[in-house]
Amino acid sequence: MTAGELERAFRVEQFRDYLAFEAGTSPHTVSNYVRDVRRLVGYAAGKGAHHPEDVTSVQLREFVYALKDLGLAPATIRRQISAVRTYYRFLVGEGQAARDPSERLERPSQWRRLPTVLSVPEVERLLGAPNTDEPLAIRDRAVLEFAYATGARVSELVGLGLQDVLYEDGVARIFGKGSKERVVPLGRRALGAVALYVREIRPRFDRGKGRGIVFLNARGTPLSRVGAWGIITRAARLAGLTKRVTPHTLRHT
Repeated sequence: MTAGELERAFRVEQFRDYLAFEAGTSPHTVSNYVRDVRRLVGYAAGKGAHHPEDVTSVQLREFVYALKDLGLAPATIRRQISAVRTYYRFLVGEGQAARDPSERLERPSQWRRLPTVLSVPEVERLLGAPNTDEPLAIRDRAVLEFAYATGARVSELVGLGLQDVLYEDGVARIFGKGSKERVVPLGRRALGAVALYVREIRPRFDRGKGRGIVFLNARGTPLSRVGAWGIITRAARLAGLTKRVTPHTLRHT
């Protein structure tokens, strides 16, 4: 389905009209809630959903944790949850959905999970999941090796600049929250994987839109946080791991 067809199937415009003309919601909140619902639609479509009723409560919970793994602030996630709940109440009220899968959706303040960690054999399976014969797989292997070696947050990983990898020193400069810089060792495996990607693969992707960022997508633009998150979860699936693996998992392994 195209983006327009998905929006129609998920009744995004009707939800916007409801907020603006019936619920009396402020323009700022309308804009935020519609953007939040579109984010949900994109995620749900990636899971095979073509209608709001296709979305399960489990998928909604995974969606919220995906937002957390992307590094979004708790306040932003709380608003996202509020938008999803309002959206499903609207659909049920209009007879467009028979059930509300958001009823038991947890707020960030309710999260008490201990971080998942991987064993050494599981890490090896994860790092070896991409088929290194393909250009995108070589990039994915570099992403995985870098994330595991450095414990970088996904926002730090996608912001890594070419000048931030110091090959002779075997370290990388990572800029975290508040642009605070820290220098972390890479190790030979991670350094080799990144060097191979930068030397052999990145030039194929770069069409002048890479902005000096190390990790690019197939269109030649910097890899997004969602894209990096997808690389890690896809590798976990290919590796046959039953644990829920996210960028946050690698930070604690």
